[in-house]
Order: sequence, then structure tokens, then C-alpha cells
Amino acid sequence: MDDKLKKAIFNAVENEPFAQKLGIKLVDLALGYSKVEMTYLPDEMDNIYQRAHGGAIYSLIDEAFETSCQTHGTVAVALNVNVSYTASPKPGAHLIAEAREITRSKKIAHYDISVTDDDGRLIASAKTIAYRTGKPIPFYDKP
Repeated sequence: MDDKLKKAIFNAVENEPFAQKLGIKLVDLALGYSKVEMTYLPDEMDNIYQRAHGGAIYSLIDEAFETSCQTHGTVAVALNVNVSYTASPKPGAHLIAEAREITRSKKIAHYDISVTDDDGRLIASAKTIAYRTGKPIPFYDKP
């Protein structure tokens, strides 16, 4: 993947208000692949049962999905996200989401995404489908 594109995506995530609010960090990026992390903060991310809110975990999945889809240099948007929650993370757990491109055509791409905790325990998994618009990423000027 182009280094300039990689830097542009890292910079976009670093400056994204929603990612900042949840403490989501992009830590690795390659063609069709992304790895993002966040710490589960119970005081800010709990649901009514004092467990991790599914929306917080989904947000981490969505960030991995979003960034892995853009690695080809064009805008891709979510068509479908199917999440299975398998465990609740412990308070303060470091969560890692990894997205891997499974198939890609001119207009559609499929990704598998897993969320694990510090111990490698599966917290959630997702099957996703992206629509590839073919439009250039607005924050990336091709070399």
C-alpha cells in the first residue's frame, strides 16, 4: 500500500472526533487490513447492566472496517455489518479489532473482523460488506 495513503489514513483517524472520544487508536494498516485498539472504560462505556455497551464494541469494529476499506485509495461505505457478541470484556481491558479483506470486486468487498481482549479472548466477531464508490478519498492527494 502507498505510504502517503497510509499516513493520510493514520492522520484522519488521529483527528476523527468520534475515535478521539472513545480513545480508539489505529495501530497497523496494510492493503485490505487494519488493526485498531481501545481501552474499555466502564464509567464511560457501560450499559444499564454495568457491562460493556454493544455500541462501544461496535464502534471499534466499525473503525477497523472503515480503515481497512480505504486502503485501496477510494471511498468505501458500509452496506451491511453483522456482529456476534461472544463475551463481555473485563473493566479496563485493552480491546483489539482486526479487519481482514476476504474478497473484493470493483463495487463490493467483504471483511472479517474480530475483537479480542488482552488475553486473546474473543469478545466479538463481524462479517461486513462494503460498497466501493470508486471516488477518491477526500483527505488523500495521490502522489
